[in-house]
Parts: sequence; structure tokens; C-alpha cells
Amino acid sequence: MNAALVWIGRIGGVIGVAVCALGAIARVTGHYTVGNYQAGTLLLVGIASMVAGCLALLWAITSRDDRGR
Repeated sequence: MNAALVWIGRIGGVIGVAVCALGAIARVTGHYTVGNYQAGTLLLVGIASMVAGCLALLWAITSRDDRGR
């Protein structure tokens, strides 16, 4: 379970960074839309994906077995 959460967190983070970069590059170059989506919407989707990835990684960290302490 922890391995799956770690991978979900990593994939969510990478996708989030990529979508945020796409939205930011589009906005800086003066384009307000990418396909049918506004640049601001892409930024929000990227941020949401990174937050979901962070939550998955946090869940993986907190559900570790603490028997070694």
C-alpha cells in the first residue's frame, strides 16, 4: 500500500509540474488559451495535482510502521 501511495504521489507531482509549466509558458508568451482551456485553468489543475501528490506522499509517510523506534 505504501509503495502505491508513493508512486501515486510522485506521478501526481510530475503531472502537476508539467501542467503548471505548460500553463505558465502559455501565459508568459501571451496566449490566454491552450486548446480549449484557459491558461489560468491549467495552472489551477497543476496546483491541484501537486497537492494531491503531496497528500498521497504524506499518507504514505504517516502510515509507516513505527516498530523500529
